[in-house]
Amino acid sequence: MQSIYCCTTNGKADTVINEQLSIINMKQILPLAAASGMLAVALGAFGAHVLKGMITPDMLEVYKTGVQYHFYHTFALLVVGILMHFNSSKELEWSARLFVTGIVLFSGSLYALSISGIKILGVITPFGGVVWIIAWILLAIHCSRITKNKA
Repeated sequence: MQSIYCCTTNGKADTVINEQLSIINMKQILPLAAASGMLAVALGAFGAHVLKGMITPDMLEVYKTGVQYHFYHTFALLVVGILMHFNSSKELEWSARLFVTGIVLFSGSLYALSISGIKILGVITPFGGVVWIIAWILLAIHCSRITKNKA
């Protein structure tokens, strides 16, 4: 990461710094979304081909739910990364962080619960859902601002 030093007071320094941060965040978010998609495919295949005979049908459904929501929010993360390329904001940056956190909490807890059978892991899942709701709200705020500015 490059440091940018500027002594002006006309606001241009802030713009330069914010643009630099937006580029850095986009460079992290898009590859992360791609990696998350790859992981979702791999985990889905693992569930379909390896776990199918190893865990109960109910636990396989729990696992499938984790994969399904992992995919949904990987696509959301990809959209956020693309939006950041055109018009970044703090809402988008936080939305991206929260989408990733939600994948770990929600889908991760369902993966762990279904494989281990440890029921207490299900307590973590709703926290991931709440985090995702906040991420979607932040994405909606960003989208409403950019559409209002274009109107």
